[in-house]
Amino acid sequence: MNIREMSVNGQRIIPPLELNMEKGIILGIQTNVQRKKMLLAQFAERQDMYLSLAEQGEYTRLTVEELLRFMKSLSGHGQPVRSMLQLFQLGEYRKVKIADLPASKKIYLSLLRVYYAQQPAIILEEPYFQLEEPDQLAFKRLLEELVEEKQILILTANLEDALISCDTVYRLDEAGLHLLDITDAEDEMEALDEPGEAEFKIQKIPTKKNDKTILFNPPEIDYIESINSSAVVHVAGETYVCALTLAELEERLQHYGFFRCHRSYIVNLQKVRELITWTKNSYSLRLTTGKDSVVPLSRTKLAELKSLLNI
Repeated sequence: MNIREMSVNGQRIIPPLELNMEKGIILGIQTNVQRKKMLLAQFAERQDMYLSLAEQGEYTRLTVEELLRFMKSLSGHGQPVRSMLQLFQLGEYRKVKIADLPASKKIYLSLLRVYYAQQPAIILEEPYFQLEEPDQLAFKRLLEELVEEKQILILTANLEDALISCDTVYRLDEAGLHLLDITDAEDEMEALDEPGEAEFKIQKIPTKKNDKTILFNPPEIDYIESINSSAVVHVAGETYVCALTLAELEERLQHYGFFRCHRSYIVNLQKVRELITWTKNSYSLRLTTGKDSVVPLSRTKLAELKSLLNI
């Protein structure tokens, strides 16, 4: 699938992309709200894609059973409504009006439209937003069944939501798609115990998000800071905790263009846009990231930085 370049006021927001969607694999793209909306606008032009948008709403005067019957009649779906109520785990709500459902159940019910979609590809915007855990698990199971027959893509601004059910997750920024190397934390710990692991040249930085370990390529990282003695890695506006110390990270990243600009900060010099002078002895570095990020620069590091940047 080809995605065309999109710009705003002459600034490229989305580069031209090629995304491979296939049955059996749930893809996820984590990006900011602007890029997400621009992608959805492109996808809406295609006849072979069904879009499930966040907060699309439902017919609140209908009961759950009446809505499923309505969706069945529109789609020509062959399964009886009673079977669908059981599959969707909505039997106890069959006679309840949608207006009277708990908020999470309303969202879950709206998401079930994808099960009746006739298009071969399904695009979901923020499907897990405001879903309570039981409804998250129920919808995750449905997607795992549906992906055997459909191509499925989840668009979200929240990486945690992408991790819930996606088999492959990309991060999208102005440079393009970046495949996130995601492994279970337990698997990561087992790998570290294997003989000879210490001799392996580490080229990725391990971070944690919930029960997952996410491995970032050094160029993806904007900067790293120490907060309460823990290293926090900043990537495209998101934060991830790293078990390594700043000293260890400095050693690993020094050959990738990173600089210890402050006792509590390591910055990716490729992301530095401006050297800010506040006073004679106070300096900061402004970064070219999605957010207007500024990190401190120690006075004692100024001469070394100027030498590195030839300024």
